[in-house]
Amino acid sequence: MRFLRRRVAPILLGALLLVSGCEKPHGAGTVAPAPPDLSKRKIRVVTTIGMITEMAEQVGGDRVDVKGLMGPGVDPHLYKASEGDVIRMSSVDVVFYNGLHLEGKMSDIFERMKSRIRTVAVTDGIDRERLLRPSEFAGAYDPHVWFDVTLWMEAVKTMEKALIEMDPTHGELYRANGGRYLERLAELDRYVRREAEKVPPRRRLLCTAHDAFNYFGKAYGFQVRGLQGISTVAEAGAADIQALARLVVESGIPAVFVESSVPPRYIEALQEAVAARGFRVEIGGSLFSDAMGDPGTPEGTYVGMVRHNIDTIVGGLAGPGPPGQEALPKESGNDRR
Repeated sequence: MRFLRRRVAPILLGALLLVSGCEKPHGAGTVAPAPPDLSKRKIRVVTTIGMITEMAEQVGGDRVDVKGLMGPGVDPHLYKASEGDVIRMSSVDVVFYNGLHLEGKMSDIFERMKSRIRTVAVTDGIDRERLLRPSEFAGAYDPHVWFDVTLWMEAVKTMEKALIEMDPTHGELYRANGGRYLERLAELDRYVRREAEKVPPRRRLLCTAHDAFNYFGKAYGFQVRGLQGISTVAEAGAADIQALARLVVESGIPAVFVESSVPPRYIEALQEAVAARGFRVEIGGSLFSDAMGDPGTPEGTYVGMVRHNIDTIVGGLAGPGPPGQEALPKESGNDRR
């Protein structure tokens, strides 16, 4: 299986180059073609995760034709490019992706495509001092930056800049569209902060299937624990479940959460391990982590997804807890962060 995975990226990249007609003989001194005049037609865009698809639609408006590769419920850590994806990417003007290794092996393809097809990692414009680099993630950055809305706003600026560079004729349009979207995200950030204050500090422990919410925790004042690591490629073991069960009992939190793009079996196993310790913890609801909800629903937008998550977290952690569960001690004013 590992051998096959190592071969996926080179094979798909080779197919992409052949389909696009960009492969040249070794040593050939050809001159790169001039960039097309994109002021006369729509910019053809391919995106990876749904949050970036929406971003392209919001910033590009009617000047872009956007095709997203990953729909609702798709885990980008495990996603493998199909032949159809290769064909789709071969005829576009730009590929927007998250970067920071979120897209797994596809990141190798994007990096090697740069000399032939414009590729833009929307996280490239984020100050690296603001990124998290968990010790368990082998020195790499945590890619889930969209859960700190202020960081995602920086990603919007990166896309806006890229579109202006590609089509300066319509630069004012992209600036206006980007500005309106940024205003909506600024209001979203304020909403999350207001709602987070409804959870008592003693209960601000967010337990989920994998560590997708560390940026959320840092930005909005929650301790975050996930059964899997930053990437869902990792498997949660019995020791991980027991350690987290012990933390849940010691903290007395009333709820843990499943994720829409991750199988619920790990959280269900955690719930059983907590019950074996004589404590009851509810599943407080399903959070959207690496993918948004279905198109046409509120959760099918970035703003709606983030609002759903904070509303679900507050509903699960700020309430009285399961019947019969011992109440948490009242906190003093000094307990607040």
